[in-house]
Amino acid sequence: MTTAGLSQPPPSTAEASAQQPRRPGQHLAEGTVIEASGLASGYGSGTIWSGADFSVDAGEFLTVLGPNGAGKSTLLRMVLGLLAPAGGTLRVFGAPPERGNPGIGYVPQRRALDPDLSISAEDIVGLGVDGHRWGVRLSRRAGRQRQQAGRLSGGEQQRLQLAQALVTHPRLLLLDEPLASLDLRSQQEVSQLVADLRAEEDFAVVLVTHDINPLLPVTDRVMYIAGGSVSVGTPDEVITSENLSRLYQAEVEVITDSRGRVFVVGLEAEAAHPHSPATVPGAQS
Repeated sequence: MTTAGLSQPPPSTAEASAQQPRRPGQHLAEGTVIEASGLASGYGSGTIWSGADFSVDAGEFLTVLGPNGAGKSTLLRMVLGLLAPAGGTLRVFGAPPERGNPGIGYVPQRRALDPDLSISAEDIVGLGVDGHRWGVRLSRRAGRQRQQAGRLSGGEQQRLQLAQALVTHPRLLLLDEPLASLDLRSQQEVSQLVADLRAEEDFAVVLVTHDINPLLPVTDRVMYIAGGSVSVGTPDEVITSENLSRLYQAEVEVITDSRGRVFVVGLEAEAAHPHSPATVPGAQS
């Protein structure tokens, strides 16, 4: 007997959901991966920022913004267990942060590899990860995985670091300035790659950057750190003239162009003379 011509049953609700692309704000996993209450960061007796109350849900995409020295990378160091909070409480997966947590993947600020580095891209990732799954298949040209890692482009090297961070299939991915020093096309490609992998594996993402525009299509919420304070919400809630003026304690204007790109103007003096809470010795971006 043949089944040719018979109509197939409609997909189940779960199957239909799995076939749909992930939208910002749509999380498949449940639970909270990061929870902070009254959190403060600092080095020694100096405070960089304080009074942060926020949580990051499983599968959520949070983009962290702010000027140089505001303490964006410091947040990642606390989540990684490398720096103790200066105040308040911080919990990761329901427990205090700990070094070497296998549930966390981390992509540090990129350093260009030596062009003469003899190790291949495939060897760097290695350890049982196949050579194309996590974006390491960098070109259709055969043998690209065996190319010297130092001779890959900036965008390809960033994909390589992403592959390393995802070897353990983490529940939380932290990325520190992954778009820095990349051209616009590479920024868009890396942003979309992170979003696609997050949709496939359903891990949470906390990504530090200076420019929200490549990430606007994929981020759920943003955290803006400036002037020693922290503001968290959707891009439309946080990146406003009123809110940023409050954070910077200065007149700031947010402009959106015809293509939906967001620009913040009025920070020239801020860039030259950052507020004192962001200039604590040892503070990182």
